[in-house]
Formats: sequence, C-alpha cells, structure tokens
Amino acid sequence: MDTDEQPKWPAAQSVSICVHLWQKPYMPELPEVEVTRRKIAPALVGRVIAGVRTTPPSYFFLTPPSVLKRRLTGRTVISLARLGKYLLATLDDGSRLLLHLGMTGQLFVQGSASLRLLSSTARASLKPEQQPDFKPDRHTHLRLAFTDRGPEVWFRDARKFGKVKWLAPGESDERLDKLGPDALEITGAEFHAAARTRRSAIKTLLLDQSVLAGVGNIYADEALFLTGVRPTRKANTLPRAQCDRLIANTQRVLKRSIDTGGSSISDYVAPDGADGAYQDERMVYAREGEPCKVCGTRIKRVVIGQRSAHYCPRCQR
Repeated sequence: MDTDEQPKWPAAQSVSICVHLWQKPYMPELPEVEVTRRKIAPALVGRVIAGVRTTPPSYFFLTPPSVLKRRLTGRTVISLARLGKYLLATLDDGSRLLLHLGMTGQLFVQGSASLRLLSSTARASLKPEQQPDFKPDRHTHLRLAFTDRGPEVWFRDARKFGKVKWLAPGESDERLDKLGPDALEITGAEFHAAARTRRSAIKTLLLDQSVLAGVGNIYADEALFLTGVRPTRKANTLPRAQCDRLIANTQRVLKRSIDTGGSSISDYVAPDGADGAYQDERMVYAREGEPCKVCGTRIKRVVIGQRSAHYCPRCQR
C-alpha cells in the first residue's frame, strides 16, 4: 500500500479515544463505543498490519500476546463493527479481533493530542506540548504498526479492565453469544416479550445485556424519564404500548448521545479530543436533589440491584 496513494486515516491530532474512570465507576455505554468506532475506523480499515507489540501476558489478553502477534501480522483490516459495547475488527482471512474498552481503556492513534491523555505515574493530564510526543508506557498493552508506515494504533488501559481476543474464522465468543439484540435495533415487540415474563424492576431489565445490548445506567435512567416510568416498576406491568414508547425513547437518547459525542460524566473524551456533550442534556441521571427540569420536583435516587437509579417522583409513575 502506497502512503501517497491512500492517506485514509484522519490527522493524528483528531483520532484519539481516551476512556478512563477512577473517580467513579462508569463503563462506556453504546454511544461512547459507537463514537469510538466511527472515529477510529479510518485509522484501521484498509491498512495492513506490519507488526504487533504487547506488554507481557496478563488478564488483559484473552488471547496470549504471542498468538496475537502471529495471527495479526500481515493481515488487512477489512471492517470495524460494534456489537453492544464490544468492537470487532474483521481481517482479510475471515478472523476477527475482539476489543472491549472496559472502564479505563484508551484506544487512540500515535501522535494524538488530548487534554485527557494521562501520565502513567501521576495520573494527571499531560501538558499540551507533551501530548503529541506521548511514548507508550507499561499501560500501553497493544500496539499495531502498519506497512504504510503511518501512525500506529494503540490500546492503553491502566487498570487492565479492557480485553483483547483473536477469533478464528467462523469462531464466536461466549461474551458475544450472550448478547441480545443491539439496543439500536431491538423492537418494542421484542422487548415486551421479554418484559411480560419478568417481575424484576424495569431498570434491571434495561441493563440486562442478554435482553438488549449496549444500554447502561445513564441512558436507562434518561429513557425511563422520557417514558414517564419509574425505574422500580415491575417489568411485567408495562403494556405493549408503553414498551414501544420505552424502546423508542431509549433509541432516541442513544442516537442523540452519539450525535453529541457521548457523555463526559467523568473522564470520557471524544476521539477528536473534545468532551462529549450529552451530559449537558441529562434530565435525571446523577441529578439527585436537583429540581426536575419539567415540574420542579427534586430528583430522587434509589439503589436497584446495587445500581443507582435516578427519577422524578412526579413525572414518573
């Protein structure tokens, strides 16, 4: 591949993805992973992997580093897809590379500049002049170099909650097999069929990745507010019409978050180095004690299955 003929990746300054949380537990949800996919794909798709560098074997690697190096080198990345909160890169031999950001993963391109790219020691933002010169550290577990000699793609994770796995042609993975329909594709009828047999809280059902994949705390709370349903309500009490509205509102907030670059509730930053903006539109999530933007009633917080849920006691029944 001739670099002069195909500079398909964006400038390195605009292709960094940093997802890292230690201030509060938060796993990137469907919108943040989809934003990552859309922004990082041009730096992967169509490029031939010339070399793979890794850190020593650890629980970050679901496939041993030695196998990754052997299987990935020489392969061309054909596509990059998202399934729920997972990324799947398809290679030219039919194999796939499974990537999961976990809670602290950073997937970015060599030379990227981001105010949230962290120092490996102080856990502080690097100075602007230091960012393009960031050197892979002990937390940079996967480095992909390419035959066009363009910028490498790096996967960095300080806590090793992220995961990397190579899948042989035709091979699946139990993590993917357990996923229900993608949250952007599920229908109200499918969701109602699952809800009608469940006595658990509707918030719990929305978070069940085997029912619909990709939804987490933020967007479940927001969708329930828009639908006027309390998170504690039993799932089997929702009629079909209300399930239709709930799924429509879930997809509405997910798409809006994608359009605004995701939610920067804590340290999430969009691949172009900017904060996501959806957090500025939140109606209930993480607004305990604040007035409802619709009726003025104070937002309440309740714990359901060890997960926080936020709601308006007046707008939601």
